[in-house]
Amino acid sequence: MKTANLNGISLAYERRGTGTPLVLIHGYPLDHTIWDDVAPLLEDTFDIIMPDLRGFGASATSYDPYSIDDMAGDIASLLNDLGIEKAAVVGHSMGGYVALAFARQFPTHIRGLGLVSSQAVADTPERKQGRYDTADQVREKGVRVVADGMSPKLSANPQLQKSVKVLIEKQSAAGLIGALKAMAEREDSENLLTLLDYTVTIVHGDADELIPVQRGREMKVLVPQANYVEVAGTGHLPMMEAAEKTAEALKTLK
Repeated sequence: MKTANLNGISLAYERRGTGTPLVLIHGYPLDHTIWDDVAPLLEDTFDIIMPDLRGFGASATSYDPYSIDDMAGDIASLLNDLGIEKAAVVGHSMGGYVALAFARQFPTHIRGLGLVSSQAVADTPERKQGRYDTADQVREKGVRVVADGMSPKLSANPQLQKSVKVLIEKQSAAGLIGALKAMAEREDSENLLTLLDYTVTIVHGDADELIPVQRGREMKVLVPQANYVEVAGTGHLPMMEAAEKTAEALKTLK
């Protein structure tokens, strides 16, 4: 992996392929490797940039409070560092929140938006409190609390559950805590979706236990022109459970 020193932190990323710049942003509590099955299917079409968000994977952990907007700023700084003026930006789950924040803050630098297993609505008060409660548990008991509780909900595939659990256990407690608080305080993006005038692609599994498929359908209503792909029998990780279908959907962003 390569690294870039941006906004006071070291951000790690992988780059491969040629063509239209495409940023693939991972979700919580994972890292860029969730895209490993999809990337080979896209590298003939796209110049793919797969970052580890701050606090995850090989990127540095920021111990000061930060927001989803700050994470989007990291992506913008990375693209600037790479000399890329405009890119299609795809986010999975929390990565989708980052992609939406990028679209809001840097509208002249985005040429297409992809939302995979994500949503535009902000947290309800109950969900927000739940994230803070989880952050407290991670602080007290470590990352294993999230790995044990979340991995069965990410996919119904037992083998994938095991591999994802190992991946979660590799992440830092501080990174999970920072991301949980950032997600809790993110702003609603439903109105933003209605204003977009470039290609939008939405991918959602109909068996997603973490973000119900209804959230994807609601975004399609807000963006009638969006390319909407609902993957049957797939949970929260379509890029790992249905790589070919996910890659085909993302090719609409070229």
